[in-house]
Amino acid sequence: MTEPAQPRPVPGPPRAVPGPAAPRATDAGTALTAPEVSPFTGLAERPVADHVAVYEAEHERLQRELSTIDRL
Repeated sequence: MTEPAQPRPVPGPPRAVPGPAAPRATDAGTALTAPEVSPFTGLAERPVADHVAVYEAEHERLQRELSTIDRL
């Protein structure tokens, strides 16, 4: 007979994610502004039917931003 497998450890709670970083100085000496408020803020309070539009708008924004990155 084979011995029963040892139980696997149970994962703990998720790690805390650090908050937004403070503005940092650029080479020109000006401070970078903090990012705008997330479009997902308050999404839980909105009707589920609105969620698709919010995610599609964010997806389009990310595609525009990523298209500006120089290719390696």
